[in-house]
Amino acid sequence: MTELAIGPGTQVTLHFAIKMADGTLVDSTFDGSPATFSVGDGNLLPGFEQVLMGLSAGDEKEFPISPEQGFGQRNPNNIQEIPKNSFTDDIELEEGLMVSFADAQQAELPGVVAEVNDDVVKVDFNHPLAGRDLIFEVRIIAVAVCDGVQKH
Repeated sequence: MTELAIGPGTQVTLHFAIKMADGTLVDSTFDGSPATFSVGDGNLLPGFEQVLMGLSAGDEKEFPISPEQGFGQRNPNNIQEIPKNSFTDDIELEEGLMVSFADAQQAELPGVVAEVNDDVVKVDFNHPLAGRDLIFEVRIIAVAVCDGVQKH
């Protein structure tokens, strides 16, 4: 009997780490509980999921993830100028401040203050990892056949 490989219809339990190209750690489960997802359930970006295909329990790998495979390229259209008077006086606006808005469907839309001028605040709504080359490190703990119930 062969080890079950990651593919469509499988549930995967793994430890992972996402690092910047220079090795700076962005996120990791190695010091905590492993993550579990079902292939294709949307919990993992397709580019991250794709590199796992064919791996089995016990495999440990590192993969380079390009912006196209990860969080996409930075989009200059995602940097918006918002009138400074749209912000309440109790917010101390400074570069790097994370702010949150509601979009047309009332979903949360986070952004980062990129620049503060006298009348306008530039807010960057790109994902913080957009445009970045990343390293995706994984240790596969278990691969199982999905039982039809999505476990998150």
